[in-house]
Amino acid sequence: MVRGLYTAYTGMSNEQKRLDIISNNLANSATIGYKEENVTSRSFKDFMAVKIRDGSNGYTDEVIGKFNPGVKIGETYMDWGQGSLRETGNTYDLAIEGDGFFAMRVTDSNGESSIKYTRCGTFKCTSDGYIVDADGNHLQGSGGDLQVPVDAQEIAIKNDGSVYADGVLVDTVTLTDFEDYNYLELYGDNMFNAVDGATTKDAVGQIEQGYTEQSNVNVISEMVSMITITRAYEAGQKMIRTQDSLLDASVNQIGKV
Repeated sequence: MVRGLYTAYTGMSNEQKRLDIISNNLANSATIGYKEENVTSRSFKDFMAVKIRDGSNGYTDEVIGKFNPGVKIGETYMDWGQGSLRETGNTYDLAIEGDGFFAMRVTDSNGESSIKYTRCGTFKCTSDGYIVDADGNHLQGSGGDLQVPVDAQEIAIKNDGSVYADGVLVDTVTLTDFEDYNYLELYGDNMFNAVDGATTKDAVGQIEQGYTEQSNVNVISEMVSMITITRAYEAGQKMIRTQDSLLDASVNQIGKV
């Protein structure tokens, strides 16, 4: 019976973690460039149950069989599927159609800079011509921080990333892709950090000016999953109440006999 309590607890704990991930997906369903997170469940390893020697079997140990103590989170993984493109008409809004990431120079609170990667292409131009995101992180071009002439009348960004100011090529937006996305870890809501072992490759995605890539979260699917998780959690609660009733009966009723 105590084992039943523990099994119910592991199930409820697992469903709570799954619910946290789904809640985060729903909260970021409108976040540009956000990639949906998913989670798998797996069981703990089976254990061999042995009855300690007693009078029922000549005071020798007896193998009862295998039992499983419950379930746990297997792994959390990212859905890298393409999000839908939404037209904005803004000059510095960029979307990637296909594989690849924008490279961003991010400066932390200590003043140290590093390159992060994102699919969020909501940019703006600063007073000195640098292309930055909402947090002031610099979009990278072939020559480093991408900069355009502040007096240019027209900025055109082609599918291959070429940036033209009044018809003159000034730089090229850097797109980076990776051999294995398992070497990317989430940084904030919609940026990624390449960890040790990450190998870059040429990006084949095309840039669409005047568009943004929406999150790839399927809100309806996530809501259905949330209902399923809630019901599974309630089933775990009922199991605990049942086990508690059995323990109460064995201690306060059978124990009195």
